[in-house]
Amino acid sequence: VVQLAESGGASVQAGGSLRLSCEVSSVQYSRFCMGWFRQAPGKRREGVAVIDRDGNIDYGDSVKGRFTISKDNAKNTLYLQMDSLKPEDTAMYYCAADPYLSLTASQALQYHGDFGYWGQGTQVTVSS
Repeated sequence: VVQLAESGGASVQAGGSLRLSCEVSSVQYSRFCMGWFRQAPGKRREGVAVIDRDGNIDYGDSVKGRFTISKDNAKNTLYLQMDSLKPEDTAMYYCAADPYLSLTASQALQYHGDFGYWGQGTQVTVSS
């Protein structure tokens, strides 16, 4: 069983920063494809950032240069550092992980429906 728990969502003003965290609980798996995804009201879910099983990283075009994904294997935690936030970044942010997903980071950004495990989401609201 894999359980994910996100935290760190908040309301901030445009230009501000936030760091999201996703703690992964798993007694069986140690190597994951992991990523952050978001969904705004009335919009489709989109890929934000992914680390694949080989440690390669990719970002959605709208966040490149502003967001940074990282993970701390010792803490089993995935992070998303979000800088220069814009109102259009407002969304529910979800962490996803899968120990079997062999997609590249770029592929996983698009085919996020293939992830087997999802967190409950954390809300990020950016005001202008």
